[in-house]
Amino acid sequence: MNRSSFTRRLFLRQAVRAGAAGVVMPSLIKGCSSERRAVVSPVFRDIAPEGRELRAGVIGCGSRGTGAATDFLAAASGVTITALGDLFEDRLNSCRNILNREYSQQIDDSNCFTGFDAWKGVLASDIDVVILATPPAFRPEHFSGAIDARKHVYLEKPVAVDPPGVRSVIATSRKAEGAGLSVVAGTIKRHQRDYAATQSMIAGGAIGDIVSANCYYNVGRLWHRKPEPQWSEMESMVRDWVNWCWLSGDHIVEQHIHSLDVLHWFMGGYPVAALGVGSRQRRVTGDQYDNFSVDFEMEGGVHYHSMCRQIDGCHNIVAEKMWGTKGYTNCVNTISDRDGNVKWNYSYPVDDEGRDTGRLPLSPFVQCHIDLISAIRTGVPLNEGEAVAMSTMVAIMGRISAYTGRRITMDEMMASGLQIGPERYELGPVDIPDVVPVPGNPAG
Repeated sequence: MNRSSFTRRLFLRQAVRAGAAGVVMPSLIKGCSSERRAVVSPVFRDIAPEGRELRAGVIGCGSRGTGAATDFLAAASGVTITALGDLFEDRLNSCRNILNREYSQQIDDSNCFTGFDAWKGVLASDIDVVILATPPAFRPEHFSGAIDARKHVYLEKPVAVDPPGVRSVIATSRKAEGAGLSVVAGTIKRHQRDYAATQSMIAGGAIGDIVSANCYYNVGRLWHRKPEPQWSEMESMVRDWVNWCWLSGDHIVEQHIHSLDVLHWFMGGYPVAALGVGSRQRRVTGDQYDNFSVDFEMEGGVHYHSMCRQIDGCHNIVAEKMWGTKGYTNCVNTISDRDGNVKWNYSYPVDDEGRDTGRLPLSPFVQCHIDLISAIRTGVPLNEGEAVAMSTMVAIMGRISAYTGRRITMDEMMASGLQIGPERYELGPVDIPDVVPVPGNPAG
């Protein structure tokens, strides 16, 4: 049986104790405590402090990698992009040309690498920071290599597509912490000033004990890359990666992780179990679902509901909401009492006439890199690797529950040996059946 199977039978067979099963300490899944902390307003810099020159490399030169590279350049003075790596030469050249034309970054041919081993060339070059922005399937290996090479890391979300990959990222994050390296993740709402201020208020008890929450990522369908005749099956899949579970983790993992991570951040912990449903109603590409609805259970019995959908022509909503014994919040900028009276609003910058603009001074995408560079230059490491890994694991837990029709526990996830994807990465045929999971299928 190959690694690509997502069936109920395979999950049950492979949910056995693995060597890394004990990597997550029990404290990581506790949350919703009645303990209150002093409210500390987060402080964000508008630009990273001056300091030593920092050279960065980019692994994964698609739109997200190119965007992250430009965000890095906008975050501070004295920073440059000096190395690029991508599986495909055309994507590398596109990124290289944008950085040269719009940001005066002249990257030497000797620091441009293509192929499945391109990441090794980037890490071997003279860089201080690496931006990891390939499809998520490749993230655990690249992250491990980056920390072994003693590089600071911008770690795009999600960080894995299966439980062993998540456990690898957790172990690598702990290695980074021991080495004093900084790791900032692409879960950008943790770097969004209004969200961070609201989280501080909730941590200080502004809505009392949390009793329930909801999160939504209901949008239209994403892009699809139609295969070209000259592309191999592997090339077609990687270029169309957002539609294949072994590359993206399905959209509950790849996209909805943003909303899930907000709830974990605000609740101070991670679910112990998930019971989900999902289906494929209109999607005609890849092997993924186009909708999920999952009930997540926290330790102590508090539940939150997660909903995500990628179908055109439907009601769209991307939001998080949370209720407590004293009130509720939209998680981004408002706290109300139980009767619906607003008792706190986040204060946005004002315009020249003193009116609230409702806008942040900086994009959270840029703020991520300001915070990363600040951590490096001040010598106060910042490590978000374990948090983004755990949110990735929760999303995978919800996906597997929907795929199988089973209630899945975090203990099972931490013990699971389920790996998805081909045995080898090479351009050519891919031994992965184009099969959409069917929950409750005993013959699976």
